[in-house]
Amino acid sequence: MDSEAGASSTSPQTPSSSSSNSNKLSWGNISRNLILAYQSFGVVYGDLSTSPLYVFTSTFEGKLQAHQNEDAIFGAFSLIFWTITLIPLLKYVFILLSADDNGEGGTFALYSLLCRHARLSLLPNQQAADEELSAYKYGPSTPVASSSLKRFLEKHKRLRTALLLVVLFGACMVIGDGVLTPAISVLSSVSGLQVTQPKLNDRAVIFLACVILVGLFALQHIGTHRVAFMFAPIVIIWLVTIFVLGLYNTIYWNPKILSALSPHYVIKFFRNTGKDGWISLGGILLAITGTEAMFADLGHFTALSIRLAFAFVIYPCLVVQYMGQAAFLSKNLSSIHRSFYDSIPDKVFWPVFVIATLAAIVGSQAVITATFSIIKQCHALGCFPRVKVVHTSRHIYGQIYIPEINWILMILCLAITIGFQDTTLIGNAYGIACMTVMFVTTWLMALVIIFVWQRSIFIAAAFLLFFGSIEAVYLSAAFIKVPQGGWVPIVLSCFFMFVMYIWHYGTRRKYNFDLHNKVSLKWLLSLGPSLGIVRVPGIGLIYSELATGVPAIFSHFVTNLPAFHKVLVFVCVKSVPVPYVSPEERFLIGRICPRPYRMYRCIVRYGYKDIQRDNGDFENQLIQSIAEFIQMEAEEPRLSSSDNSSFDGRMAVISTNGVHSNSSVIVSEEEHIEVITTMQSSKSSTIQSLRSVFEDENPQIRRRVRFQLPQNPGMNPLVREELMDLIQAKEAGVAYIMGHSYVKARRSSSFVKKMVIDIGYSFLRKNCRGPSVALNIPHISLIEVGMIYYV
Repeated sequence: MDSEAGASSTSPQTPSSSSSNSNKLSWGNISRNLILAYQSFGVVYGDLSTSPLYVFTSTFEGKLQAHQNEDAIFGAFSLIFWTITLIPLLKYVFILLSADDNGEGGTFALYSLLCRHARLSLLPNQQAADEELSAYKYGPSTPVASSSLKRFLEKHKRLRTALLLVVLFGACMVIGDGVLTPAISVLSSVSGLQVTQPKLNDRAVIFLACVILVGLFALQHIGTHRVAFMFAPIVIIWLVTIFVLGLYNTIYWNPKILSALSPHYVIKFFRNTGKDGWISLGGILLAITGTEAMFADLGHFTALSIRLAFAFVIYPCLVVQYMGQAAFLSKNLSSIHRSFYDSIPDKVFWPVFVIATLAAIVGSQAVITATFSIIKQCHALGCFPRVKVVHTSRHIYGQIYIPEINWILMILCLAITIGFQDTTLIGNAYGIACMTVMFVTTWLMALVIIFVWQRSIFIAAAFLLFFGSIEAVYLSAAFIKVPQGGWVPIVLSCFFMFVMYIWHYGTRRKYNFDLHNKVSLKWLLSLGPSLGIVRVPGIGLIYSELATGVPAIFSHFVTNLPAFHKVLVFVCVKSVPVPYVSPEERFLIGRICPRPYRMYRCIVRYGYKDIQRDNGDFENQLIQSIAEFIQMEAEEPRLSSSDNSSFDGRMAVISTNGVHSNSSVIVSEEEHIEVITTMQSSKSSTIQSLRSVFEDENPQIRRRVRFQLPQNPGMNPLVREELMDLIQAKEAGVAYIMGHSYVKARRSSSFVKKMVIDIGYSFLRKNCRGPSVALNIPHISLIEVGMIYYV
C-alpha cells in the first residue's frame, strides 16, 4: 500500500479525485486487515478463547475451597478482568506487537533483533555470513548509558550465552505448552459429559479424551491449510456462544457482578483470603494462556488485524463470559467443580458441548503447529538435531509438520492425560509453562526497548518493573504448585534443554576442530594450480561449516585419491538471525586462490523461517552467481590481484545483488522450450530471468539448462577462458563432497565429556537426519569422505 500511495502522490490530481483515491486506499487497507482479523480467529485465538472451560475450577480448587463465598467470587472475577486488561491488552496488543522483526514475531524475533543491534549472536563466524545482507543492519548510535550496557554485553561471552539459554528455555516451555494444551483443552471439554451423564465414570471420560487426542495428532500430516476454512467459523461461533451465555447468566443470576470491575474487589479479595488468595493466582493466570500466540503468529497476519480481533471481539467476549460465570457461581457455590457446564441452560447444553469440543481441538491444533515452528527455529540456531520438516502448504510458509516431534508430543500428551486425569493438576503445569514464556518475553522486550528502539534505560526499567513484577507474582504462585503437577513443564523443559545443549555442544566442538585444523593456504599455494594431482573435468562442491579457510576434509581427500575436479567450490550453508533472506542475496561468492586454481567459495544464507526447497535449480543458480562474480572481479580491480600473497584466507565476498555486467553467459534450455536469456543487464534482472527459465509447473518434465559464452570480442581473454572452463566443468557434471564424520572425545577428556560426546551426541547424530538429506543433496552425486573428529 505504501508504494501505491507514493505513486499516486506524485501525479497531479484534483482535490476531489485525490480524496476519493485516498478513501479507496484506506478502505482497501481496512478490508484487508478485516479479512486477516477474521482468519486470525482460527489460528491465534483458539487457545485463549477456550480458557473459560477451566479457569474458575482451577482457581477455587485447593486451599481456596475454604473461601467459597460471594465476595471471593467477585474478587476472583475482578482479578481475571484486570489480568486480561493489563497483560494481553496493554502489554501485547499495544506494546509488544510493535516489536516485530520484518513482520515476524515471537521469542526468536526479539532475539534476532538483539543480535543485529547489539552483536549478541553466538553462531560461529556469523559476521562473515552476514556481509552485505540488506536485512541485517546494525542499529544507529545509542545513548551513552545504552552504549555502555551494549559494550558490556558484547564483551562478556557468558552473558551472551546466558541470553541464548534464556531464549531456549522459553522455547522449551513453548514445547511443553504444546504437550499440555491439547490435554487440558480436550479433557475439560469432554468432562462436560458428566453433567448430563452422572453415571459416566472418569475412566470413560479419559478414554474418550485419548481417542480424540490420537485422532488430532494422526491428522497433523494432512496440514492445517486443508481444514483452515473450518477453524475461524468454529472459533467465531464459540465466541458468540460464550458471549451470549455470559450475558444471560449476568442478567439472570446476579447483575451486581458489574461492580466487580472495580480494582477495589482485588484488594478486598487478598485482604480476606491472604496467602490462600496468592496461591490461587496459579489458577487465575490460566485466563491468559495462549496470549503469546498473538505475538508468535504475527508473521502470518498484521499487527493491526490482531489488534482489531482482540480489542473488538476476543476481549469483550471473554470479559462477558467470565462475568457471567462469576454471576452464576455467586448464587451456586456448589457448582465450582464444573462451573462452565453447570452454567449452561439445559436446553442448549448439547450444542454448546459440541462447539466447546471443536473449539478445544482448534486451540490444540494451533499450539501444535506453533511447536513445530519453534523446533524449526531452534534447529536454525544450531541448537536442535536435524529433523524432517514437511511443508504442508505451498502458500503459507509457517504451516509445517515434523513427524518425529508430532509422535513424541502425542505420547507425552497421552501420558499427561492418563497420568493426571484431572484438569486442575494439568492446569498447574500449564500455568507455569505459559507464564514462564511471558516472563522471558518481558525481559527480552526490555532489551529491545534499549537497543532497538533506542529509548532510555529508565523507560525499559519502567516496562520491566511494571509488567515483570505482575508476572513474577503470578509465576511465584504457579511455582508453589510444583508438587501438584507443576513439575511437568520443568521436567519437559529440562529434557529438551539437555538435548539442545548436547547437540549444540557437540556441534560447536566439531566446528572448533575444523577451525583449528583447516588447511594452510601457503601449503595449498605451494602445490600450484594442479594441486599436485590430476584435475579431472567437472565441478566439485565441497560442503563445510567453515565460512573462511579450507576444511580438513579437502586435504584428507587429496591424500587418499589421486584426482580432483577442475573447478572446486567450497560451499558453506549458514542460518542468519533474520526471518527471511531474499533470493537475490542468497549467495555470497568469493575466490580462495588465484585465478588459475579455479577454486571458489560460496556462502549460502537462509533465515530462521526460510524454506530450503528442493527445486533442482541450486546448481544453475550457483554457476550463474560464480560467472557474475568473475565478471565483476574483472571490472573492479579491488577484488582481483595477481599477487599470491594477498590470498591469505581473506575472501573477496560479494552478494549476487546489484552487480552490473556488460556481458555474461547465455542460458538456454532444452526439451523444445524456446527460451534463450542473454545476461546483459543488472544482476537482479539476471536472477529474475533465470527464475522464469528454471520454474517448471510440471515436475514430471525433465529439463536441462545449458550455459554458453556470447560472441563478445571485447571480453578479457582471461575472463573468457575462466568462464569457458566453468561452463565445460558444468557440462561434465557436478559432484557433492561431504565429510562423513565420527565425533569422539579425546582419551584425556573427563568422564562427563566422554558421556556427552561418545554417548549423547553420537546417539543424536545416528538418529537424526543426515546432513546430505537436510541439504537436499542428490544421493547419486554424493561423495562422502570419512573422518574421525577427536574433540
